[in-house]
Amino acid sequence: MLLVLPLFQQMSVYLLIAYVFSKTPLFRPLASLSSWPIHKLMVYTIFSGFCIMGTYFGQQTMDAIANTRAIGAILGGLLGGPVVGTAVGFTGGMHRYSMGGFTDVACAISTTWEGFLGGLLHAFWQRCGQTERIFNPWQAFILGLFAEACQMAIILIVAQPFEQAKELVLAIALPMMLANATGAALFLSFIRDAKFRAEEVATKVSDRALRIARRCVGVLEQGFNAQSAQLIAEIVKDETGVAAVAITDRDRILAFTGTGADHHQVGRPISSAITLDAIRYNRVVFADGLTTPYQCSISSDCELGSSLVVPLKGEKEVVGTIKLYEPKRKLFRNLNRSLGVGIAGVLSNQLLHDQLQANRALLAEAELRALEAKVNPHFLFNSLNTVAAVLRRDAKKARELIVHLAGFLRGNLGRHSVTVSLAEEFAHIDHYLAIEKVRFGERLAYSESLDKALESERVPALAIQTLVENAIKHGISRAEAGGKVRLSAELDGELVRIVVEDSAARLPVKTDGLGLKLVRERFAALGVSCTLRLHHEPGHCTRAELTWPRGTLS
Repeated sequence: MLLVLPLFQQMSVYLLIAYVFSKTPLFRPLASLSSWPIHKLMVYTIFSGFCIMGTYFGQQTMDAIANTRAIGAILGGLLGGPVVGTAVGFTGGMHRYSMGGFTDVACAISTTWEGFLGGLLHAFWQRCGQTERIFNPWQAFILGLFAEACQMAIILIVAQPFEQAKELVLAIALPMMLANATGAALFLSFIRDAKFRAEEVATKVSDRALRIARRCVGVLEQGFNAQSAQLIAEIVKDETGVAAVAITDRDRILAFTGTGADHHQVGRPISSAITLDAIRYNRVVFADGLTTPYQCSISSDCELGSSLVVPLKGEKEVVGTIKLYEPKRKLFRNLNRSLGVGIAGVLSNQLLHDQLQANRALLAEAELRALEAKVNPHFLFNSLNTVAAVLRRDAKKARELIVHLAGFLRGNLGRHSVTVSLAEEFAHIDHYLAIEKVRFGERLAYSESLDKALESERVPALAIQTLVENAIKHGISRAEAGGKVRLSAELDGELVRIVVEDSAARLPVKTDGLGLKLVRERFAALGVSCTLRLHHEPGHCTRAELTWPRGTLS
């Protein structure tokens, strides 16, 4: 029992080193239970080192060494598995063997056995799918008692002379069992705390970031301005609990809420050096008020004592910053530092998304104008030729044709949006089909059906007309007897379903044709996923089916 105090003193030094080591990046892989070879090698190297260190810290007793070597072997097995644990124990055992003494062989065998025991327990919990139980300190304590009891038995069996071995075991058994079991439990608690603390922080950051992201959805759709920035600042302050939150563009304060709102006024030019650095160099700047000084650039009496400035990134450059503040009497929490960077990432992604949507809308507008410029002259010339031909024999029909042509052109020229209602698109197609009916005469018949519930549903302008034009161009115009075009719009669950069918069915239509490709691209440019399928039944019909989720276009 006289060895208890020295062994616990040695264990304390051992654990102090382990605690300091637990604060380094090398410690993190120990808690991951990774199967990667590099991580297994790290576990082997680290705990072999602790095994050797435990021997060196040992207390000379009766030509033997009372020590805390078993801690390294047990934990090497628990965290690395049977192979790694056995390797750690063998390394620690061979080191002890090299130091000689009448227990050298017994210690080499027992240390290897202790590493293997820890590995067996690791494998057992993995097979049971309960790997979190590997980190139970009480389990490590019991394993330490059992492993050291095994070592004492091996010393009695292997070491000679037996009487000396027996005397040694009586002197060191209880102290070593208690010291190694306690040390293994405490060491494992360091690892467990480091593991669960990191997971807890990550979970909190993720949960709060997700809540903030959900609350901020759609806020930036109207642009990155003072109104949207103020709403976001209030959401972030509410979720993080910091003293104040500010949002800036590249030049001015867009929003501010919390402590210091009396002098951090919206619209004021940016004067803070750390904010300007964050924008200029596109980097996170943290002034904790301790290692990095912080002083409000607006008022010397400001209560704020620390600031985290995170740049908000647009498509090509930093478009602004989000700033989190804490008062002078309060330290800035690491959780809020991580959260601030995460929030900036979420907002930057929303800004990029909204910029992309705006660019898509501009592209869709440009494509629409280009399409109109391409289609109108061709259609206009054909229509005027038709009017000229009809005018000679039927003045009344010619007047009707001119009315339809005027309505068709008025719809094109008067359009100010890239989307129209289905009612407007069907009316536009009515004018188009009426004109084509005069051209083709009895060779063309058509019918339309529009569900009244869908009259106000938005659709990309000219999208459905393109499908109707395809039906006439690739179907009716190529059939000697002509045929009928059927157009319908109906609600299919939560989907809008448009069907354009022609009965000519001479040849299958190419699914990658320019017109159909343009229809798909028009929807994609507006950020809406559509499905466009073609069905060709030889001798019967060719049918185009266009669907998209209801209410997704505005």
